[in-house]
Amino acid sequence: MIPPLIADMARTHGLPPLKRAVGWMTRLLPIPQPTMFTGAGASARLGQAIGDFHHQRVMVVTDASVAQLGLLEPLLGALGEAGVATTVFDRVTPDAPIALIDEGVVHYRREGCDALVAVGGGSVMDAAKVIGLCVTNGKPPRALAGYFRGLHAPPPLYAVPTTAGTGSEVTVAAVISDPDEGRKYVVADTRIVPRMAALDPLLMQGLPRHITAATGMDALTHAVEAYIGDWGTEHTNRLALAAVRMIYQNLPRACDEGLDLHAREQMALASMYAGQAFTRANVGNVHALAHQLGGRYHTPHGLANAILLPPVLRWCAASVTDRLATLALRAGVATENEPVEQRAQAFVESVDALNRRVGIPRTLADLREADIPDLARAACREADANYPVPRVMSQADAEAILREVLPIAAQSARKRRSAAASPSKPSVKPARVRKPRNAAPSA
Repeated sequence: MIPPLIADMARTHGLPPLKRAVGWMTRLLPIPQPTMFTGAGASARLGQAIGDFHHQRVMVVTDASVAQLGLLEPLLGALGEAGVATTVFDRVTPDAPIALIDEGVVHYRREGCDALVAVGGGSVMDAAKVIGLCVTNGKPPRALAGYFRGLHAPPPLYAVPTTAGTGSEVTVAAVISDPDEGRKYVVADTRIVPRMAALDPLLMQGLPRHITAATGMDALTHAVEAYIGDWGTEHTNRLALAAVRMIYQNLPRACDEGLDLHAREQMALASMYAGQAFTRANVGNVHALAHQLGGRYHTPHGLANAILLPPVLRWCAASVTDRLATLALRAGVATENEPVEQRAQAFVESVDALNRRVGIPRTLADLREADIPDLARAACREADANYPVPRVMSQADAEAILREVLPIAAQSARKRRSAAASPSKPSVKPARVRKPRNAAPSA
């Protein structure tokens, strides 16, 4: 086994040139962009447009909550009026487990479908993407994990996000999970980008505050990591900065006033911009760590990103000071006449403050001290293999970041154990000299 210090040096000095080369390749890679319908009633307009393509039977992929809340009705009504038959697969659960993907493939084939529409959050859209690839390639989900692992394109895919966070309606990636192994897999292929999508704020009005907050901070994480990473372009930087500004302006209001259509629509657009930015610029260490928490504890992805973003930014701030300073200006938390370092610090602090403002906890209740070494090791592997991070995480770095988000009780217990294990020097207290009761005070 390579000693940890040597491995860290190899990773730090050997991988960046390779990642830069891959980054240049991503700039040349053609990534399709879906036709977008936006505004109140967009899901019905998407249904009308899909009807013009004369599909025989469309499989609507969703989850039980979306179906029960009646959020499918505008889309289903429009498809029905266009004479398109539909079948609903509403069994998607968080993190899109592999067994569920298999069920979706069986449903699609049994019903004789020729297109898919995903209506829901990130897990729903990711499930639909992988179901489509499995159908046309005859491969199980695990065999499609990685980059361009399918020979054939999926059937026509359309998307209606009901949360503003993942941006999956415009991305080339899908994340699925294997609960048995406690890990997540990323499926990446430019052909799984939906052909058309609808951003309908009417479908987001009833979203609970805690989901609005977590998904909104997920979108912020996408924008920030796309901007501070090493693969950014002029175009992705514009998208990321626009997303950051919109999230700072609208996320608190979307949380406080859930019926505010303007705030909901702005958040949906910000999520899309952030998704377009990281599709080409990629993400970073926050995601590498968050994926391990999702795989081990089933922590919602947006929540994990939100909790980890402040400590990761504090850790890497010295490597991206100028970029953090620019983010501070776009977020409206600093002014140009302040020193660059001060602006950078202001942005890091503002992320923590925004988390508090929308109710994101500082720690992760499920995280266990005993799991941290394995989680950190897996996060480093994921970041090394995939992400153009501005600062390479060592095993020790990853462990330290994770310990920052341990539950408070666990942090206190760890400090007590460390104190007990440290050799202590015997202390000699000076003898106290008792003054006579009537002695005069000294000068």
